Amino acid sequence: MKFGLSTLTRGVFSTRENYRAVAVAAERTGFDFLSVSDHLVVPANLQSRYPYAASGVFSAAEHGYCLDQLATMAFLAGCTERLRLLASVMVVPHRPAMLTAKMISTIDVLSDGRLILGAGAGWMQEEFALLGAPFKERGAVTDEYLAAFQELWTKDAPAYSGKHVSFSDVLFYPKPVQKPHPPIWIGGGSQPFEKVYGQTVTNIDPVLRRIAKYAKTWVPHSSATADMVKGDWEKIQRFMGDFGRKPGDMSKVYSNFVWVLRKGQKPETAIPHFKTYSGMDMPYWREFYLLGEAEELAEKIRAKVANLGGCEHIVLNPLDWSMEQLELLANEVLPRVARP
Repeated sequence: MKFGLSTLTRGVFSTRENYRAVAVAAERTGFDFLSVSDHLVVPANLQSRYPYAASGVFSAAEHGYCLDQLATMAFLAGCTERLRLLASVMVVPHRPAMLTAKMISTIDVLSDGRLILGAGAGWMQEEFALLGAPFKERGAVTDEYLAAFQELWTKDAPAYSGKHVSFSDVLFYPKPVQKPHPPIWIGGGSQPFEKVYGQTVTNIDPVLRRIAKYAKTWVPHSSATADMVKGDWEKIQRFMGDFGRKPGDMSKVYSNFVWVLRKGQKPETAIPHFKTYSGMDMPYWREFYLLGEAEELAEKIRAKVANLGGCEHIVLNPLDWSMEQLELLANEVLPRVARP
């Protein structure tokens, strides 16, 4: 089982000094990979428009402070030697297909094969509008771009003809170090959409089919219940058959926000940290996220992994990236998960 830390390119964390310190500490303490989030621009009144957004903790300037995901990953590649770098989740329709394929290939070459592409279609309509990207067709665009990436990365004479991207007669080098190409992780599936995003989603089959066709690894939503995950996985396995794939061709990830309490520390002390990144309340955090002392968290993680039917990767998103929290995770929580 591989363990990773999740980071944000937006807000108070995303400085050169913080990123370097966390990457070096993650490598030193034995984590296997570091994930990097993706927002390029955000609407000015984000907090008032989306229920998930932080409740007034960040200033407007901090909300709008966004590092580019791929540039950040290139920087982190130069700060580390072993740590793998996960784009999680890249909003695929936000960037031109060939440019993105080239940037990913370049980082994979310069990092000596340490890049993982976590791909998604995105959800923030205002961000799409600001970038001039099509929101209503984002699923179809994502499907075409993923197919185009694979064509460019694996063929000496790549050619692709689609509604949203077309090319031929192109020399595309260097190819990625990883063969046939960097692993593609795709997140998505059922979750309490209404509570999290204020949106009603009636059919997620297109997302599950995308996962079944392209994903080396599936990342269910952190807030998905065990029944949601089970139902999605059954559908994904059926859809994999449509594409000539077997269930064993895909691995799974457990991903969640986490705050480790010291012995005897009250859960309420975590409220300021959760409020920075979540507009929900204590009952929600206790039910869907990871809040507790080390042994309790290890038990919760093992239970979640069991609900997934097992998994190969665990991604933890600390509510701050202090050395204390990283040390508690690395030294107290993860050993109990790996060796209960």
